[in-house]
Amino acid sequence: MKKKLLCIALAAIMVLALAACGEEPAPETEAPAESSEVPASEAPESGEPLYTVGICQLAPHTALDAATQGFIDALTEALGDDVEIKNNNAGGEQPNCVTIIDGYVSEGVDLILANATGALQAAASATADIPVLGTAVTNYAIALGQDDTMVEVLGSNISGTSDLAPLDQQAAMVQELFPDAETVGLLYCSAEPNSVYQIEVIQAELEALGYATEVYAFTDANDLASITQTACDNSDILYIPTDNTAANNTEAIANVVLAAGVPVVTGESGLCSGCGVVTLSIDYYELGQITGEMAVQILTGEADVSEMPIAYDETLTKMYNAANCEALGITVPEGYEPIE
Repeated sequence: MKKKLLCIALAAIMVLALAACGEEPAPETEAPAESSEVPASEAPESGEPLYTVGICQLAPHTALDAATQGFIDALTEALGDDVEIKNNNAGGEQPNCVTIIDGYVSEGVDLILANATGALQAAASATADIPVLGTAVTNYAIALGQDDTMVEVLGSNISGTSDLAPLDQQAAMVQELFPDAETVGLLYCSAEPNSVYQIEVIQAELEALGYATEVYAFTDANDLASITQTACDNSDILYIPTDNTAANNTEAIANVVLAAGVPVVTGESGLCSGCGVVTLSIDYYELGQITGEMAVQILTGEADVSEMPIAYDETLTKMYNAANCEALGITVPEGYEPIE
């Protein structure tokens, strides 16, 4: 009897154990996954750029063209299709700068490039909110009507790059090539404040080297040829700074100076390629690239334009115009590169 009861108990235990092993736990309830799709009405349009940049270039000439191209190349290399670039040239007319800049302000572009002093002045008058970068501007304080000092940080919506080459070194270059000359005529446009600044500085440098100097200021392209002729009649050499009006009319200057047999030392390579014999020049393409890199930092939020110091191109090259040197019988010493 005891054996029978024991067998029944063991059998019951085995049945319960088998039931426990075969039972599967109930599946956990999972929360429905959130949809990653954005409603069509809220999704960004495919290929739409993140940033819009407006360029206003004062005039079409070699130096300013190079600065604009350097700026564009730096922007597109860094931002690709994320940036839309609007590029307009004022054709040397200040009122056109105003029209171009006003258009950019109305469109609400994210940044404005003002290439040359006239474009910068138009941008400064048009907006205090949109970041503005200048390039090929010599002295920002003078260009903006502040004072005659070289300000490092403007503390506003404006910054950029300066095309000022060391004027003392340019004066030394005059002495290197023309040690026997006595008089230097300083030719520039009186309507360009940056030209006025350069003339005042280099006049003191040249006089310290023993040269007699005389200032010859023209008001615009209309009296350029006559003033240039007067300067040639009274000078052994002419010096022209980085002057936009002169750079836009190099053929008119060349016609006068080559016929008169008077060499011209210029403030930059674009001028020299048209009417000069030698220059100590920055690289305007590199200047544009530096400005483009500044623009990328502003657009992406890496930098605040109001805190950005004015930047410079440290690349300086002694250059000569082979054709004009040959025409005037000038032998250039070693260390000068031909302008291509």
